[in-house]
Amino acid sequence: MRQMSKKTKIAIQGVKASFHEEAAVKYFGSDIETIECGSFRQTCEMLKQRKADYVVMAIENSIAGSILPNYNLLRDYRFHIIGEVHLNIQQNLLALPGVKLSDIETVESHPIAIRQCDEFLSEHPEWTIKEGLDTAGCAKRISEEKLKNTAAIASEYAAKIYGLNILERRIETHKKNATRFLILANEVVEQKGANKASLSFQIGNSVGALATVLQCFAEQNVNLSKIQSMPVIGRRNEYDFYVDVEWKKQSDYDAAIRKVLKHTVNFSIMGEYIKNDKV
Repeated sequence: MRQMSKKTKIAIQGVKASFHEEAAVKYFGSDIETIECGSFRQTCEMLKQRKADYVVMAIENSIAGSILPNYNLLRDYRFHIIGEVHLNIQQNLLALPGVKLSDIETVESHPIAIRQCDEFLSEHPEWTIKEGLDTAGCAKRISEEKLKNTAAIASEYAAKIYGLNILERRIETHKKNATRFLILANEVVEQKGANKASLSFQIGNSVGALATVLQCFAEQNVNLSKIQSMPVIGRRNEYDFYVDVEWKKQSDYDAAIRKVLKHTVNFSIMGEYIKNDKV
């Protein structure tokens, strides 16, 4: 008898129909098993314990900026970044069937989703705004607890999964609102045609030290698409720098890395992968 193939297990922060699950489906396809986790740290533990094959982790949003605690997790767990996926974030106001806008007293969602819809929410000062752990999780709670005076800010997919109506569509302030997610794995996955990398390093506290490193990339025609600094815990005035770089010629990237190694300490290639920025 033919054995059925095992589905790829993806750990996500949040519940079914969350944006993390949408990102997972966009990257891996629909034939996956998502493992719902209450926190990003829990997703990392699932991967570390090999209860998941991959983690999909949001790292930045075009409005809210970098998700700084996740950089700490990348540092602590040292997983390999094997890919990225960008998702256009469309927010909607969801409620139980039959509930009208005038019935709403409380609106719940993830803090970033609330911030993304501040213009719409400011038109309703009578509402109490409540922060939750996850957009889809708030929709799920309304559905399960039959909350008739509460609405959630979440995706159209969440409305479908949890049987809610969309009271207002596309309530995000900025319509070109996108989130970038990283795909994390325990092992390096060789990527033929890789043209993007995520790197981390530290530098000395001398004048022009960072400029010298950045110049190494510029001299080799390697584009710096992202730079993020994070304090080194317990060491005053010292920082970890996280950068994303892109290149057209592998030899340019290789040469840039050789140069950068001379001017940095604790240098790490967190991942080399194929650029994937289509929303």
